[in-house]
Amino acid sequence: MRVAYWRTSRRSDGSRLRAELGFQSTILPISTLMTPARLPNLTEASSVIRVAIVCEPETKVLADSLERLLTEANGFTFSRFEYAAESGLKPKPANPRNPDVVVATLDSFQATKTQRVFAPLQRAFPHRPVLVTATDPEAFDVFPLLQMGAADFLLPPLRRSEVLPRIMRQAQVTCRGNALVQKLKQDIGLKQIIGDSAVFLDKVLCVPRFARCDATVLISGESGTGKELFARAIHYLSPRAGRPFVPVNCGALPENLAESELFGHKRGAFTGAACDQAGLIREAEGGTLFLDEIDCLTPQAQVKLLRLLQDGEYRSVGSQQTLHANIRVVAATNADFSYMVREGKFREDLFYRLNVLSLTLPPLRERRGDILLLAHDFLEKHAAITDRQPKKLSLAALNRLLSYSWPGNVRELQNVLTRAIVLSDRDSVEPSNLDLPDNFAAEEQSFQAMKSRAVQRFEHDFLATVLHAHDGNITRAAFAVKKNRRAFWELLRKHGLLAAARRNSAALRRGTGAGYPSRVRTTIRHAKALL
Repeated sequence: MRVAYWRTSRRSDGSRLRAELGFQSTILPISTLMTPARLPNLTEASSVIRVAIVCEPETKVLADSLERLLTEANGFTFSRFEYAAESGLKPKPANPRNPDVVVATLDSFQATKTQRVFAPLQRAFPHRPVLVTATDPEAFDVFPLLQMGAADFLLPPLRRSEVLPRIMRQAQVTCRGNALVQKLKQDIGLKQIIGDSAVFLDKVLCVPRFARCDATVLISGESGTGKELFARAIHYLSPRAGRPFVPVNCGALPENLAESELFGHKRGAFTGAACDQAGLIREAEGGTLFLDEIDCLTPQAQVKLLRLLQDGEYRSVGSQQTLHANIRVVAATNADFSYMVREGKFREDLFYRLNVLSLTLPPLRERRGDILLLAHDFLEKHAAITDRQPKKLSLAALNRLLSYSWPGNVRELQNVLTRAIVLSDRDSVEPSNLDLPDNFAAEEQSFQAMKSRAVQRFEHDFLATVLHAHDGNITRAAFAVKKNRRAFWELLRKHGLLAAARRNSAALRRGTGAGYPSRVRTTIRHAKALL
């Protein structure tokens, strides 16, 4: 059966201009134009295209016409916003990422009139395509319009055959872009967080969950455990990823200038205030403010921060004007907050405001199985920076790293390996290159402690090797080593190897052959060397 196609026979100036600019024309079957329910891909994957209609007081009739088109078609929902130069958008968008497409109805395409509307639109609906139409298209100034960021333009009178396919095409671009951006966020947010132990993976799994909501987060842990890495991951996986991430070390702020640095100040507010300063909170507008070592914040700054978290309001130093902030606060500390609150060194009400979502990062000595992964990653990164082959760890050097208590955690490990790479003249790092103290504490030197560590290392490496040999199948691996399956499962759980076994088994069931991740394969190679 032949299908007849319809194309508009009259080529207006606008359509010719679209062709010159590279916009694709859409050819639709006649049956499609006559039957609203059969618009192609209109409800792809059973989704609804959400449209935000923005109009000026002079363009309400045009906005009404667009609303009627969307109401008659299937698969569209819309919300309407009015723009005025004095008051901005009304009502304020509750969720700037809610619409898939924004359509702005203007009274003219002139650049001077369009520019005043476009800036508020891009702030209110970031990363959303904007289609523009006008009641008076005679003054047609399309090139500045496209330079401002318009995705497409529509010429009145608005026809269903032109408007709906253009909105659909922009919505599909948004959908594909969202998937790519989300994957990029995950790569940026999580690729720096390295570890495979069970106690650590429990914390990593919290990151995407915390990123999805906008509550304050308090990250605690010893110095060097990676608190800022987790804060950055939460930011880059959140809807605020396109806005600034502003880290602040509260311990480095001078006591008499802490308020000024955070909240800003007006000229003349104190001696030396020669000009206005916006402050770090204003710098983080729309994004995330990371307050590291928040336990060092002065009492007066604590009071102002509490008001900011409660009401989203604050005042600059020396100003009577109340400012509003749209930020997310993530705080970090290596102090014992319960002790500080009891001693009156930190406000209890502020602690509860900060501790809505909490994350306690384990020290490196509690996840020794990750030392090899971290060391391997540091060696490869250093080799990439210097454009050389990565050095390898000798077995003796690895044993030395595993036996050390690492009071400085991951940061200390990185510094020790950087120093070892510089001092080593060979292709491998030896114990003599590791500048580690020999005077371990008495309990660390005891026979019982050393034996316990050696047994743990043997168990972990042996289990990893057996699992790899049997493709992650726990039943076959337990049978091979003559262990009860339940007891073998408990050993895997104890050493944080259950997740690796499940990943490997699932990959084999899917037929991907992916097996263990590269970091786990590195662990297995070293385990075989130890055995």
